[in-house]
Amino acid sequence: MRIVFIGDSITDCGRDRDDEKSLGTGYVKVLSDKLHPLYPDTDLELINKGISGNELVDVLDRLQTDVIDLKPDAVVIMIGINNTLHRFSDDKEPDFVKFEADLISLFTRLKKAGIVVIFLEPFLLPAPDKRRMRKLFEEELKVIDRVAGEMADEFVPYDEMFQGLAESIPYTEYSEDGVHPTHRCSRLIANTAIKAIRKHLL
Repeated sequence: MRIVFIGDSITDCGRDRDDEKSLGTGYVKVLSDKLHPLYPDTDLELINKGISGNELVDVLDRLQTDVIDLKPDAVVIMIGINNTLHRFSDDKEPDFVKFEADLISLFTRLKKAGIVVIFLEPFLLPAPDKRRMRKLFEEELKVIDRVAGEMADEFVPYDEMFQGLAESIPYTEYSEDGVHPTHRCSRLIANTAIKAIRKHLL
């Protein structure tokens, strides 16, 4: 079974783009290390196609070559945080109509290709310089949760979980900057995502 992981830096996590077998050091690698021992007799191939800095439109632009052409049985997607971050850094107004249309197009093309779609919700932890982004991010999450909740084969929510954890545990345990996961955070992402993936293992 072939599973492609696609997204931004949270998926990329330092992978060697010259090595198709490189999984980086983040949740994809943690998930691989957990999944293979659970299914020693299953031919599992995990491919990391994350690219740091990607927004939703970037994943959509490379969907054919980096996912569909590889003919995977399933794709795991985490994307969206940069759509919020870049609106602040570039001082641009968000376009949620286009964002929703792009998200629908993403799911439609993958479903048409017969690929199981597992969508991992992006998250934003309460680092001081990220708190001003919270309102915009929540508007984006409304679109993601509605579309992915309806169209994904599996939708794994993370934001509310991490917000809850940050009420009793310092957010820096999970992300020093509110966005990029610590190893502890990557383990938690992997442990949650693997439950969704296992439902579709051939």
